[in-house]
Amino acid sequence: MSIQGYIHSIETGSAIDGPGLRSVIFLQGCPFRCLFCHNPDTWTRLDSHKRSVNEVLKEALKYEDFYRLSGGGVTLSGGEPLGQPVFVSALFKELRARKIHTALDTCGYVDLTPEVKDAVKQTDLFLLDIKHLNPDTHRKLTGKPNDKVFAFLNYLKDCGKDIWIRIVLVPGYSTDTAYAQEVADFLKSYPTVRKIELLPYHEMGKSKWEKLGYTYPLTVSPPDRATVQAITQVFADNGFTVLVSKP
Repeated sequence: MSIQGYIHSIETGSAIDGPGLRSVIFLQGCPFRCLFCHNPDTWTRLDSHKRSVNEVLKEALKYEDFYRLSGGGVTLSGGEPLGQPVFVSALFKELRARKIHTALDTCGYVDLTPEVKDAVKQTDLFLLDIKHLNPDTHRKLTGKPNDKVFAFLNYLKDCGKDIWIRIVLVPGYSTDTAYAQEVADFLKSYPTVRKIELLPYHEMGKSKWEKLGYTYPLTVSPPDRATVQAITQVFADNGFTVLVSKP
């Protein structure tokens, strides 16, 4: 029987989830409960659709010409894709056999099992979220500690994997320039970090929380342009390529 995954949705034509134009496949299930999450509908596997690797591959290959022309490919997001590492490995093996670039958007909160390591092997680029360096603040933001995240980051470094670090700029938590400098200093020891992607906090997920019957926990406003520019400058001054993503 073909390997199946719990799929939330598939989006095409994305230009913000890795290089070039991409198909983004959102998988169900996540160990975090981030206060700023804009995809709370991917937290559990309830109401998801099980689809085989072959079915998802067929859908992704419809846009193969666009990947090649733009230097794009396929990104797995979520939720947390590495909650389904066998599916990730199987799909990415098929894509890489066709020389299609593979990227994984991950929170990094995983155990380094043989299945996860095989998924890492089949991934060209990791979009790794760093929610916060401080373990207490990280737990407040996500509900989990950050030890596994950094163990995973170290494993990617040891494997020589290309990494884009994603940082959500949440006022009161991660919008201080001193904290940005702390993150920059921390990341200098990771030579395969190719880019810092800053994601200013937004409230687009609030309606999803309410629709699901959840109380939206944050009362902060999105950071202003000057704050985002100041943080961008900190990373640029430390030699990092910086991308600011718009919602």
